[in-house]
Amino acid sequence: MDLPFDTKKTDTRLADAREREEEDVAEILSQKYGMPYMDLSLTEIDSDALRIIKEAQARTAEAAAFASISKVLSLAVHNPNNPALAALLEELQSRGFTVNQFLVSEKSLEKAFARYSELSTSSASKAGVVSVIDETLSKLIEKGATRRELIQELNAAVAEKSTNRITRIFEILLAGAFALRASDIHFEPQEESTLLRLRVDGVLTDTYHFDPATYHQINSRIKLLSGVKLNITDRAQDGRFSITRAVGDVEMRVSFIPGNYGESIVMRILDPEATKVSYKELGIHPKLLARLETEIRRSNGMLLTTGPTGSGKTTTLYSFLREIHKPEIKIITIEDPIEYHLDGIVQTQVEGTKYTFAEGLRSIVRQDPDIIMVGEIRDGETADIAIQAALTGHFVFSTLHTNDAAGTFPRLADLGVDPKSFGSAITVAMAQRLLRKLDPDKRKERPLTDEEKATIAKVFEPLTDKSLIPEKIETVWEPVPSGDEDTGYKGRVGLYEAIFMDDELARFLRDNPPANEIARFTSKQGYLTMAQDGVIKALAGLTSLSEVMATVDLPR
Repeated sequence: MDLPFDTKKTDTRLADAREREEEDVAEILSQKYGMPYMDLSLTEIDSDALRIIKEAQARTAEAAAFASISKVLSLAVHNPNNPALAALLEELQSRGFTVNQFLVSEKSLEKAFARYSELSTSSASKAGVVSVIDETLSKLIEKGATRRELIQELNAAVAEKSTNRITRIFEILLAGAFALRASDIHFEPQEESTLLRLRVDGVLTDTYHFDPATYHQINSRIKLLSGVKLNITDRAQDGRFSITRAVGDVEMRVSFIPGNYGESIVMRILDPEATKVSYKELGIHPKLLARLETEIRRSNGMLLTTGPTGSGKTTTLYSFLREIHKPEIKIITIEDPIEYHLDGIVQTQVEGTKYTFAEGLRSIVRQDPDIIMVGEIRDGETADIAIQAALTGHFVFSTLHTNDAAGTFPRLADLGVDPKSFGSAITVAMAQRLLRKLDPDKRKERPLTDEEKATIAKVFEPLTDKSLIPEKIETVWEPVPSGDEDTGYKGRVGLYEAIFMDDELARFLRDNPPANEIARFTSKQGYLTMAQDGVIKALAGLTSLSEVMATVDLPR
């Protein structure tokens, strides 16, 4: 008996084969014409870019704009030999556009043309700006702001068949990140899917998996917003864009790096509200805070804060700048990049080899500032100029990458700074870390074990100011999560230590001693180390002892 012939399935296969063949031909022709190839079925088409060219003119020229950042326009072209295309390009250039052409198949171009029907019902937005609808954010927060709710919303958006599906997915993702208080959004392509991870209170958590096609479109959407090149996937790129919310705008700093299965993306959420925290609310111990309040008001010198990436150094420096800023003081910063905008302060940004930290610092000194902030001292040239600025009537704030405050001086010596200048230039060397705070409603008190008591005794042994040691060292607190997704922690607080320059320390540093000897020598100043600060916070119930041990080294 003959089996029935499934014509529908065969027709579908033939159609798929023709589409693949059409894309293959377009890719081959792109090489012939020396133009990059683009498949618009895998790319988000920007409605604002589409508006730049009228539909009738686009159809005549067989071209459509699909991305626009400032005056740089990405143009999908099907027939480079079309005479109407030349006229269109000339007109766009006369309007001030720089046009990047991409060769596309006829099917891709029709996808762009089909979007013209939506323009009458959609509203324009600024290039490099995305809006998060307050209703979406409120909905997630009302449901409890959990990963489970975010996953449900993403599942529904991914299953949609609408033309604005990717826009909807992206909006839900951003709203979810805000609702969960995430500081970073990570996309990590794997062999069969792309993993979405959110960093909340400093800890990364696996959140969702996107299929390759959806991730490719999300990738294009983020690139369009960030102002980076769509057709570059084999080298790192950095960009940024803004998010408008009812409660205020947020800046997003975006990094793209190539990987085995596609580009890895990290979006850092730069919420201006984070920098509005007073330096008194950062968690600095009262004794150290009182000394810093005096030091940051000096007319000359240098305050250096150290720690790994993401330890809150920039937030600390900004809080100091806001505290000392007043109309009669001129403050200039040089940053890479400018993360937050501060009112009343001149902020500049490095730009590759054209405007480096060293070159910028030279220029800033000629602007007659009272206070200078250098985002980071990375090389000997920048270090030397910063030291000279501190010696010639300026107060300099900056950061270094070292493990602790004592490591500041050997690090500067490694960069070529003469240790004999430390005593005259550097007034404060700080170090800091961030650790999670216990949720006051989700914690319980427990007695210390004998081993923990012995460890705490060793931590406090070198402290010369014994009045800083808590009277009660019997119990600590630990988290009590309310569910699978809960950690028992909410928010973060800083751990701080600092070394202050005096004549005795200046003489000691002349011989460039190692960091461990500097730490022992300066312990008599009587300020807490980060380990001691952490243990005090654990005994007070602000955090857990396990969190302190995971953040700083405690003696065993």
